[in-house]
Amino acid sequence: MIQMNPLTHFNAAGQAHMVDVGDKPETRRVAVATGHLTMLPATFALLQSGNAKKGDVIGIARLAAIQGTKQTANLIPLCHPLALTRVNVDFSVDEALSRVHIFVTSETVGRTGVEMEALSGVMAGLLTVYDMLKAVDRAMQIDGVRLLEKQGGKSGHWQADSNDSALRDQC
Repeated sequence: MIQMNPLTHFNAAGQAHMVDVGDKPETRRVAVATGHLTMLPATFALLQSGNAKKGDVIGIARLAAIQGTKQTANLIPLCHPLALTRVNVDFSVDEALSRVHIFVTSETVGRTGVEMEALSGVMAGLLTVYDMLKAVDRAMQIDGVRLLEKQGGKSGHWQADSNDSALRDQC
């Protein structure tokens, strides 16, 4: 049986609260998250051609992903505002599946992790691709949004299974 850690965003009375990180040491913290968007082959061809009506889809989605990491505390109520020291956004495409993959790495030196920032960046990037292509394909589907890796802090290093890591290495 898997041992689960207690939920940290609830106090002893069961009320939601922002976790006190004041006594935690500052460490370098890194998180990598991923997700993908699947579309019709004709939509994928339009994305690949760079001729979408709204412009450079991947370029704009990259900026949206970066902005998404920076706005996480405004979107997720109990997240601490973080001073990010680095954000990297990579895209890869899978022509056979008409799919765009995104990988967001967020980094800080601080008292709490950056997993939510990486995940928020993934969603902002994928939602931007959807927004820019929805006029031709409203059936696009976002899937596979998840954490691939986290480093730093008390819990140390965690990495998802090797299949996800292999996918990331393709970028």
